[in-house]
Amino acid sequence: MAERPVVLFLMGPTASGKTGLAMALREQWPVELVSVDSTLVYRGLDIGTAKPSAEELARAPHRLIDIRDPAEPYSAADFVADAEREVADIHAAGRIPLLVGGTMLYFKALLEGLAPMPPADPEVRAQIELEAQSHGWPHIHTQLAAVDPDTAAQIHPNHSQRLSRALEVYRVSGKTMTELRRAQRQESGPGFAERYRVTQLAMAPRDRGVLHERISLRFDQMLEQGLVEEVRVLRERADLHPGLPAIRAVGYRQVWDYLDGGESEVEAISWNELRERGKAATRQLAKRQVTWLRGWPDLEWLYTQDEEGKNRPIEEIVKNTLNYIGTKTI
Repeated sequence: MAERPVVLFLMGPTASGKTGLAMALREQWPVELVSVDSTLVYRGLDIGTAKPSAEELARAPHRLIDIRDPAEPYSAADFVADAEREVADIHAAGRIPLLVGGTMLYFKALLEGLAPMPPADPEVRAQIELEAQSHGWPHIHTQLAAVDPDTAAQIHPNHSQRLSRALEVYRVSGKTMTELRRAQRQESGPGFAERYRVTQLAMAPRDRGVLHERISLRFDQMLEQGLVEEVRVLRERADLHPGLPAIRAVGYRQVWDYLDGGESEVEAISWNELRERGKAATRQLAKRQVTWLRGWPDLEWLYTQDEEGKNRPIEEIVKNTLNYIGTKTI
């Protein structure tokens, strides 16, 4: 075990402070940062993704940021291939990879591997979308649970993208994601967790209300910084549309709808409605992320508040984190 190279994971819900901690750790520990975020991969999606600034990236470079055009979908399989390459490159340079982000599916895919899935079928996907429009996404979740309860248990009833794909896989191939992944594990060689010593950390405030306050403040700041104009520029591109993963991202979808309401027959959304919808969608994202983490094995929680609810200084969090990492990597 001790001979395996070390890899660090830093996970947590959106707005929990992961990026700031990762950058502070890089200043005191020989780590290189690898982004684990399904939206930071896209160029031109800066404000709504809370992408580190150019100055921050110059001080603490992040790999796997700005590597895709928003017209090009980026999958968990793409991430696994990219992350494997970056981890190997960082180790070859004598450094330690610190993978930081909130896309739990990517972390899970890296740890457990991905089974070959059937290609997307636009007709099947369109049919699922129509069913969801008529009966709601919880209805799709119920259908999935009837054929693949294990996968359904890992997906929120309103997570449209993942529900659609899971049910599509079954309808196209006749096999569930659970079956395909089980077969893949039996056929593949040693996985990521067998090749590396993985230390897993999760960062969050103890009080959910504090996280909601951060989410609210940050979304208002995004609007002040020009999120609407950022989306307006994206909408001017003929190759971008609301069906793309980049545009379905939290914040971008709500602003796109807001702009549609002002220029089409779609029901108009007021500025205040935009603010509330964006914040609500971000809270839902954070809730899904925390739900993932509650069942995550071998996880060390880094709370940003003490037991009395007082905020911990970043210096204290860094010190505690380094102490914990040291016990796991010696």
